[in-house]
Amino acid sequence: MRLLPRRTFLAALFAGLTGLLLAAAPASAQVTAFRQAVAESVASEDGVAAFYRGRDFQGIWSGTSAEAVARRNALIAALAGAEQHGLPPSRYDVAGLIAGMQSAGTAAEKGRMEVALSLAFVRYAQDVSTGLLVPGQIDDGIKRTVDIRPAGALLAGFMAAEPYAFLRGLPPQDFEYSRLQAGKIALEAVIAAGGWGPEVSAGKLEPGDTGNAVIGLRNRLIAMGYLPMTPTGSYDADIQAAVVRFQESHGLEPDGVAGEGTLAEINVSPERRLQSVYVALERERWMNFPRGDRHVYVNLADFTASIVDFDHVTFRTRAVVGANSSDRQSPEFSDLMEHMIINPSWHVPRSIATKEYLPQLQADPTSVSHLIITDRRGQRVDPTTVDFASLDTRNFPFDMRQAPGAGNALGQVKFMFPNRWNIYLHDTPQRSLFGREVRAFSHGCIRLNDPQDFAYQLLSRQTDDPVGLFQSVLRTGQETQVNLETPIPVHLDYRTAVTSVTGELGFRRDVYGRDRKIWNALTALGVATGEVQG
Repeated sequence: MRLLPRRTFLAALFAGLTGLLLAAAPASAQVTAFRQAVAESVASEDGVAAFYRGRDFQGIWSGTSAEAVARRNALIAALAGAEQHGLPPSRYDVAGLIAGMQSAGTAAEKGRMEVALSLAFVRYAQDVSTGLLVPGQIDDGIKRTVDIRPAGALLAGFMAAEPYAFLRGLPPQDFEYSRLQAGKIALEAVIAAGGWGPEVSAGKLEPGDTGNAVIGLRNRLIAMGYLPMTPTGSYDADIQAAVVRFQESHGLEPDGVAGEGTLAEINVSPERRLQSVYVALERERWMNFPRGDRHVYVNLADFTASIVDFDHVTFRTRAVVGANSSDRQSPEFSDLMEHMIINPSWHVPRSIATKEYLPQLQADPTSVSHLIITDRRGQRVDPTTVDFASLDTRNFPFDMRQAPGAGNALGQVKFMFPNRWNIYLHDTPQRSLFGREVRAFSHGCIRLNDPQDFAYQLLSRQTDDPVGLFQSVLRTGQETQVNLETPIPVHLDYRTAVTSVTGELGFRRDVYGRDRKIWNALTALGVATGEVQG
């Protein structure tokens, strides 16, 4: 859609609205023609058709009543501001709607225009409240379901409410969405001003270095807001501190050295960063529901798990997430954490038993002595008596379990939110992986660096001595379920664009490539970072 200058756009808008506003009240024949046109136009739109049938095909946008005028004005204003949400203005064709209102002369034309406005309303309302895309159609790892509001319910709700207030209430109302919108505006201003300058051409820069590459790094850090204006030409303490700030806001190891990975992130263009913000806005719309005043939030792209109280992170720990392979990536979904198990057994998933342990047993039946093998009757099996060479992934008849203990794969505690993907949060004896910058190594479950502290935080709402409670159960060595008196929502999400409570934007690598798929799907619907209303 060719975008009009704002003054011209507004003039055309009000001209179009006035043309419809001043339409004379239709006579009986005109009423019949109007309703007939409405009925014909909605015939293939089930939800909208049901809404109009319930009204005997009377209009809600047409005519000169104050209510109709307010609805038209509110809708056109909302559609004109769609780009503020990262939605494509071309999808709603505001100019076409205005032109249609201006040219609608006959009752039948007004009837068709009535339906066009309703369809535009429903499309916008569903897009801005629950997203443009269906998550599961983008990537199989996105298990999140979206509750799309029916067209009839949206129209009825709009009819019963103050129009502007209803439309303002459709997008996510959480602080993160607002902060992402502010970040979008800031990045658009950077792009309009020419960006952050030339990329830094170097393999590695560190304290004490000098030369043109250091000057380029200095200039880009200043442009990005991580370094105050300075004439320095050497990699001094100020540049080192700025690099640390950049690394912290991008999930990188904050060592103050601009190595290959840090420089790659510094050189990402503002246009690319803006794409990540658009994707984050879409993801926010997928999660447009109450997340819980207290909830657990796992950002797979950030390799962290947090406890959030009223939008403030009150606890955060490093996490190891699923490896970047088709069968091990951690899924995205929301559920309810109901209990923790202290001193857990590890019941080996069949996929791991057949794909990883069966080949070891075929090579050496004593190779998995740390596991208990049982048959279908639950009887323990001596692996030296089994012909594992005759078994494969389809006919493997055994269950495998690791008893509680210091070497258990789940460590000393796991946190359960029962789900069909058998995903949970847990401890681990493999501590070295938490020191890595990219922590995608598990089979899909989420390993926590500080699981006991995490447990203490959860238990603090139901006991005055969470440490004592946890440790007393742990010392028994017995597998014990401890219920959470108030189950807590848990959200496994994937965000490459994040904000702090004070509004600063940060970014993470797209380790699974999911956000790239979302961006490609958004662009196919007309989303473009350069499409800004003038």
